[in-house]
Amino acid sequence: MKTTLISTLILAPAILVGCAQTQSQDKVMDRFIDDLMSRMTVEEKIGQLNLPATGEIVTGQAKSSVGAERIKAGEIGGLFNLKGADKIREVQRIAVEESRLGIPLLFGMDVIHGYETVFPIPLGLSCTWDMAAVEESAHIAAVEAGSDGICWTFSPMLDVSRDPRWGRVSEGNGEDPYLASRIAEAMVYGYQGRPGKQYETNEQIMACVKHFALYGAPEAGRDYNTVDMSLQRMFNEYMSPYKAAFDAGAGSAMVSFNEINGTPATANKWLLTDVLRNQWGFDGFVVTDYTGILELVDHGIGSFEEVSKRALNAGVDMDMVSEGLFTYIKKGLEDGSVSQKTLDTACRRILEAKYKLGLFEDPYRYCKEGEAEAKVYCAEHRAAARRIAAESFVLLKNEKGLLPLDKKGTVALIGPLANTAANMPGTWSVAAQHNRTVTLLDGMRETLAGKVNVLYAKGSNLCSDPELEARSTMFGRELGRDSRSDAQLLSEALGA
Repeated sequence: MKTTLISTLILAPAILVGCAQTQSQDKVMDRFIDDLMSRMTVEEKIGQLNLPATGEIVTGQAKSSVGAERIKAGEIGGLFNLKGADKIREVQRIAVEESRLGIPLLFGMDVIHGYETVFPIPLGLSCTWDMAAVEESAHIAAVEAGSDGICWTFSPMLDVSRDPRWGRVSEGNGEDPYLASRIAEAMVYGYQGRPGKQYETNEQIMACVKHFALYGAPEAGRDYNTVDMSLQRMFNEYMSPYKAAFDAGAGSAMVSFNEINGTPATANKWLLTDVLRNQWGFDGFVVTDYTGILELVDHGIGSFEEVSKRALNAGVDMDMVSEGLFTYIKKGLEDGSVSQKTLDTACRRILEAKYKLGLFEDPYRYCKEGEAEAKVYCAEHRAAARRIAAESFVLLKNEKGLLPLDKKGTVALIGPLANTAANMPGTWSVAAQHNRTVTLLDGMRETLAGKVNVLYAKGSNLCSDPELEARSTMFGRELGRDSRSDAQLLSEALGA
């Protein structure tokens, strides 16, 4: 008992001091943002909610163009898919030196399982059950991205999925909500830092929890399809990983494309306000997925103008690519369908994120000259990726001690992905440099040179349908389709 009491007496003042410091920092931030917003026009506030893509890296169907004049006019709150510290520094310079109020931009990217140093896909990484490794991989991704201009990643993806037909299983952590919850915490800590130490350096970037919510549970595994689920199953089996990430301090959330019990998530006030804000206490900001507001029209709940207003009123703060908020919210203020308080709240959340990231203090902290060259794809990071990848391999059964293979004789390597460098980094590796990747075939031949005769046969095309195959790789990375018949490909493989 004495030990417990002494420990309590020692720890309590430290906790109180920490709380006081946090409250003091919050007051400083509040005063700064109050002053800034008092000088902002309605148009500039609406501009903070606008997140167009640059089109440099294609991760969606739509394309948008962003000119310097729009940045100078305060029509943009952030950009995504712009890569490279030099390019980002110049765009940021326009925002802070040539716009009226000098508000810096957010720069986001899908940094999913590494930046240029690639780690196992999330499903593979989850097989380690090693939270230290998961956190390390996210931290290295943040170090690289944060030195190359990126301050915001659209990760972690925490959609529990129990239907293997769903096309994005590889981007998540599987079917177990407990494992996904622990990974959620580790990923947020790796990206942002531990609570109380978040965003202390440019080696910590803002996480974005996605896709909120239930994106991995569509009927029949068909992407974007209906999700009709009881609250009991929803909260016990699907919601806990999201909440774990928010409890770990994730700074933002991305709303999902699907509907939930009849209401699309992007316009679902119960989801985005009642649950996320009021029940869970989330104080970050909510961004749509790619053209999520425009796609509400396809859900049949209103015109583009109507769904834009509905999304903001439901709890969306930032519009990715659609520009519905930019186009229609001022009209909503004028006709009374959107309140000034709703606009101000959304704008404040974006500005708070920029403040916490340190962008008002130093708009160029994530794109300093020379840092990317030293940190991106360095030997230390590649060694960590190799180690963690090795730890993620799962051998279900080693029949008669077949593995490891003896380094002698002849080995036949067969399969449509065995000789394709562009697809080696795996799904959602948008920053990977494909000229650095090594095919499995080349890697084996190099490793076993002079010891083993390696025979290769493609065996088959990845898909029998050429159009389906073209859509089966990430961003259309070519596999090099073989024009021979299935019988000929099979015969070659059997011969090998």
